[in-house]
Amino acid sequence: MYERRFTKWMRWCDRDTVQGINYPGIYICAISEEDISGKNFSWTTDIVYVGMTNSLKGLTGRLKQFDNTIKGKNGHGGADRVRFKHQDYQQLVFNLFVTVASFECNVGSNIPQDLRIMGEVAKFEYDCFAHFTELFKQLPEFNDQKRSPKYSLTIGCEE
Repeated sequence: MYERRFTKWMRWCDRDTVQGINYPGIYICAISEEDISGKNFSWTTDIVYVGMTNSLKGLTGRLKQFDNTIKGKNGHGGADRVRFKHQDYQQLVFNLFVTVASFECNVGSNIPQDLRIMGEVAKFEYDCFAHFTELFKQLPEFNDQKRSPKYSLTIGCEE
């Protein structure tokens, strides 16, 4: 079920090229020494973060917030945890990969069908957390607030 829902892995720098990127959805980030771009999504211990968005700017906007934060700005809590451990942006993005599962709907709508789809997005994120935890006995590293400190709270913020 999960594997077919996600796009193939892509390099972080190619994230805006995927179809459906303007819709809400789930994104999964992996850090890998191996080039996994173009490979079918699969669950792996290289997965470091699972995130979701129901915002008007869709996955594009949320992934931009993630990118801005790993570059040194504020705005994304999970990326702030990534930044604590991976402070060299260029080195990080060379090994950073992402896959997405978009959900086509109108986020600005109050139509029951669109509201239900946005609920499916939130549920699917938790299903992904549960599945990952079943496989690997823990949350992805940067979803786990207890074992992953935020850069902004431990070192200080750069503007």
